[in-house]
Amino acid sequence: MAELKKYLEIGSSPHITDGASVDVIMRNVFLALLPVTVFAIYAFGIGAALVLATATISCILTEHLLCKATGAPSTVGDWSVAITGLLYGLTLPPGLPLWMVAVGGVFGVGIGKFLFGGLGSNAFNPALVGRAFLQAAFPQAMTHWQYPFLENRFEQVPTSVLAMPFAEPAYDAATAATPLARMKFEALFAETPELMAGLTTGSVGETCGVLILLGGLYLVVRNFMNWRIPVSIFMAVAVMTWIFQQIDPATYPGPLFMLFSGGLMLGAVFMATDMVASPITNPGCWLYGVLIGVLVVVIRFWGGMPEGVMYAILLANAVSPHIDNLIQPRVYGTGRGVQ
Repeated sequence: MAELKKYLEIGSSPHITDGASVDVIMRNVFLALLPVTVFAIYAFGIGAALVLATATISCILTEHLLCKATGAPSTVGDWSVAITGLLYGLTLPPGLPLWMVAVGGVFGVGIGKFLFGGLGSNAFNPALVGRAFLQAAFPQAMTHWQYPFLENRFEQVPTSVLAMPFAEPAYDAATAATPLARMKFEALFAETPELMAGLTTGSVGETCGVLILLGGLYLVVRNFMNWRIPVSIFMAVAVMTWIFQQIDPATYPGPLFMLFSGGLMLGAVFMATDMVASPITNPGCWLYGVLIGVLVVVIRFWGGMPEGVMYAILLANAVSPHIDNLIQPRVYGTGRGVQ
């Protein structure tokens, strides 16, 4: 007969869990990202594969070395930094030089995550911190986009990808503007089926919105994502876009264009839903998502850059703690206004 415990254990909630630890959640996120990753490599070839591999490896090595340098146990086994690296790589141009990819990965994990205390303490999404750094440090390289499905994409590595550090990268194929750039500067709107199927230029993993939505649906079914965040983002973007299209259809595109162009799908489904940097309460998630959607439309229509998803999410990350303070659940057994 098992020996009975002679003491009382006191601990904080939750006292009953479903076994969904960090590594379990992150492995499921990896599975949800797998179709997008495979499609990205199929569309852009060896260059995209090298960019994704370099992004993931640089993030993993950075976290491992920083843990060792501070005497802390390595946390790479929980898959969180691997997901950060993969998401970071999916936001980059497929022809970006690998040394830039590595620098951004080091910055994203070192400054965006480790400096704040590591997993569970980061105020901003580390993958977007790395991309924002590259956008500020290497703006020209971050705005070169390659056509998908080139015939020789599996036969040779793009010259720009293998550029030496601090050297001007040379691009083999002619670069093209993204659908958002053509919308903003030329008032030309891409066809919705092309955007949904990933047949346009863009970052490595931002092109096929259908696969991103399927990955998000899988996480929602597994209860690993708060569906209110992406839904509120999509609703805010669609409503605002529809209103402005009714005012001036020649200048402003329709809701479907705005939803499936650029990085909105990837950002709304996999970036904005970061459990650490997003609000805790359901009402807070609705407000947080609407804020992101409004900022995306404002930046895309009137900002200096065609895309605004990255900045919208980072700004909302900064506001997220204040949303939690503003919208707090009432303590059971107390009246309203009692904290």
